[in-house]
Order: sequence, then C-alpha cells, then structure tokens
Amino acid sequence: MSHDGRIALTRDGVSLSRLVFGAWRLLDGGVRPDADQVARLIGTAVDLGLTSFDHADIYGNYEVEAAFGAGLSRWNGKREEIELISKCDIMLASANRPQNRLKHYDTSAAHINASVDRSLGNLGTDYLDLLLLHRPDPLMDADETAAALAGLVKAGKARAVGVSNFTPSQFDLLASRLPFALATNQIEMSVLKTSALTDGSLDHAQRLAYAPMIWSPLGGGSLFTGKESREARVRAALAAVAAEVGAGDLAAVAIAWLLRHPARLVPVLGSMKPERLAAMVKAQEIKLDRQQWFAILEASEGRPVA
Repeated sequence: MSHDGRIALTRDGVSLSRLVFGAWRLLDGGVRPDADQVARLIGTAVDLGLTSFDHADIYGNYEVEAAFGAGLSRWNGKREEIELISKCDIMLASANRPQNRLKHYDTSAAHINASVDRSLGNLGTDYLDLLLLHRPDPLMDADETAAALAGLVKAGKARAVGVSNFTPSQFDLLASRLPFALATNQIEMSVLKTSALTDGSLDHAQRLAYAPMIWSPLGGGSLFTGKESREARVRAALAAVAAEVGAGDLAAVAIAWLLRHPARLVPVLGSMKPERLAAMVKAQEIKLDRQQWFAILEASEGRPVA
C-alpha cells in the first residue's frame, strides 16, 4: 500500500505522505508566525514530501487551525496537492470556549458537526481528507456518533474518518456501526513508549489492515532532553545503530525504528524547524535489520527480550 513516498491508510482508502507534518506546536514559539511565514513553512514541508498536515480543533488553545488557514491562503500550491487532517471531541476549559467549565469529551452529533464546520472555516477548505475522534468518550453513543461521521462523509465534508487514542475494543465498537472502514487509529508510540507492541494496538492494526498514525514519535523531545538512565541507554543504542548504517541524525534513526514495523506506522513529526524536518525525513532512507531494531528495543526496556 506504499507508493512514491505515500501510504494508503486502508485498502483503496485515503493515502497520506509517508511522514506527516504535525501542526500542534505551530504557535508555541516566542513570536506568533504571520500568514506569510506559515505559507513558507507549508511550502517547505511539501517540498520535503510532507504533504499531509495533522491538526486538531484544540491545538494552540483553539487557534492553530485559523493561523494555518491564513498561511494556506497565501501558499502557492493547490489544495488537491495536500491532505488536511483534523480531530475533534476534546473540550478544553478555555477563554476561547467559555461554555466549557472543565475539560471533558463530546462525541455527540451536534458537537462533531459544529466542530467540523468550524475547522473547515478556519482552514479555508470545503473538505477534510481525514477526520479523527481525538479521545475515547465514555458517554459515546456509538449509533449517534457513527451516524454523524457517516453523514459527514456522505456530504463530502470528510473523505475518511478514523479515531485517535482508542483501544482495539473501542475502535471495534464504533467500526461496527459504520458502513465503511475506519481509516486509522492515531496512537502514541516511540522508542521510549513501546506499549503498543504488547497491548494489542498494532496486532489490531495488522489484523484489520489499517495503518496507525503515530503521535509523539520522539517522545515529545524527552528522547534528547531526558536525563534518566533509560533515555541515556536509548540514545547510546541509537548512536551505535546510526554509526552502523551511516546515519547522521539520531532522530532519523528513531523514526526509522518505527517505520521498520510491519503495521505500516505513519509518524507525525512535531518540529516547526525546516532543518529538523529535513533531517527526519531521511528516516525513509534508513533500513534497520532485525538485530539493530531489537538492540534499540532492548535499550528502551532495559533488558533483553524474554
């Protein structure tokens, strides 16, 4: 299902770039980028092959999508050359959402539809390539939520839908009510966060033949800033493998470790720095053998595999 640096999330489904640009931190810098700066960043990402852009309504205290949309309106490319992804259902307590008294989740049809309409307006587009439910909602009515998602696809507002942070059973519940396959489950995984290898998440993805998207593929930066023994062990293992394969960047090796898994993981890169993005996309050129992959896992777990 991979071709020309792209990967189809499901059989005959929406395809994304092999690595995805994560917009979460777009407004985290000291100075808020203007529309022209965002447009240049979009252009840089696309030039690097990162044509898929991952958003959520809550990012940047509900402000990232509009800032990105302003930049997108200045970008010289065509809408059909990129993929826009967004998520909804997390309700943050925020001055930008004064009706939210506390953080909670909302997978009601009314909220999903309103959130998607707002995201489309903020991004300046009439469709999302992929819509994800951001977190499992213990009050989710599977029939109501599925009907809302199916309605958005039928209306052309979303080409495909999926979930994020769902367990396999939560995924299966929603999938059982839909007339089409869920496109993906975006989960956390990195060389420091390996639970998906054993909690059934990646087994589930291979069984149903969907490609999981991966958030925080570098451990939120703790891989390089963490001072605990585990981080030090993993950095040493990555450095040893980098020397063996002739790679110049440890982050690229860490991403390559994810790409080596047969579940066809799709990492979401969080850096806003063009030079870091350029270094990380080289992960696609790094091929780890089994023993190199297991050496990194051993360093992360602090013991040989059983």
